Parts: sequence; structure tokens; C-alpha cells
Amino acid sequence: MAKPISTIVGIVFVLVGFAGFLAPHLLGTHLSFAHNMIHLFSGAISLYFGIGATLRGARYFCLVFGAIYTILGISGFLMGTGSERTLAVIPAVLVLGIMDHILHVALGTLYLIGGGTTRPA
Repeated sequence: MAKPISTIVGIVFVLVGFAGFLAPHLLGTHLSFAHNMIHLFSGAISLYFGIGATLRGARYFCLVFGAIYTILGISGFLMGTGSERTLAVIPAVLVLGIMDHILHVALGTLYLIGGGTTRPA
């Protein structure tokens, strides 16, 4: 499951990265230039592990990226302020709101499922 999940989520990251330049509040998120660049970078890495890497590499990537995104989402809920649970990672440059936190936890969980259900031969 690690390779298909890495590929599919990588495509989604790239699409959201480009779409964020045109629609900065897509799905209620806060997509700044920096956030879009992170999505494009994450998408490229994810696509590499989904398409070009070994199964073992894709598995470890999913586990690491899944942990990072899940921790980021949970941190946003815990450390965010106001009704939007806003977390200013880099004030005025990278600000995350509740929908960002939800999506980060969801994507992190999906990556963890992909890594956790994959056993390299």
C-alpha cells in the first residue's frame, strides 16, 4: 500500500500546490506562497517514493511523513488559538487553521496506514 498511497497523495499535493496559487482559501485552508511551495515539494518527494523508490523506501517514507503530518495536525489543534485554532508557524508567511489541521491529520494517518500495512519482501 505504501507505493500507491505515496503516488496518489503525491498527485494530490502537486494539484493542491498549484491550485493554491489561484485559490488561496481552497476548502477553507490558508494557502500562502510558502504553503503552496511546501505542498509542491512534498508532492514531488511523495511521487518519487511512490513511483521510483523501492518498496522498503516507500514504506519508511510513509511512516516518517505520516508521523510528521499527523504531529503537525495535532500540534495545530493543541497550540492553535481562537475559534479557527490558528497556528502561525511563520507569522504572516505560514499560518495554519482548523481545516489545515484536519487535512494534515487525515493525510498523516493515510501515510501511516500505507507504511504500516506494507511489508517489504
